Amino acid sequence: MAYSKLGRNSGARKALLRDLVTDLIINERIETTEAKAKEVRSIVEKMITLGKRGDLHARRQAAAFVRKTRSNTVKDGEEVTHNKNVDAVKKLFDEIAPRYQERNGGYTRILKLGPRRGDGAPMVYLELVK
Repeated sequence: MAYSKLGRNSGARKALLRDLVTDLIINERIETTEAKAKEVRSIVEKMITLGKRGDLHARRQAAAFVRKTRSNTVKDGEEVTHNKNVDAVKKLFDEIAPRYQERNGGYTRILKLGPRRGDGAPMVYLELVK
């Protein structure tokens, strides 16, 4: 099988992956389980490749998968800032894709953290390479 089911039915799995991809585009770093990170990585790589193409069709293809807006939370020590209505597709095409114009793949990195306290699931950071 070419993908992992992640213990969900197809609708819930697609929704989970869409949300994780959108969060990664907006925050550029997310903490998740290793299995989810490995699935999200391939989708994000494809979205960045669409962003590098930059034409209208690529923008519409990305917008069909990525959620339009999400609110993100930036934590700096004790200060918490909430940025509402960040357009993920706009950020993907205007900020992220130009950063990787000279790079042929390998836009993400997985950093292992260790087991989660509750169930022992292996946790990782999934981040965009600078």
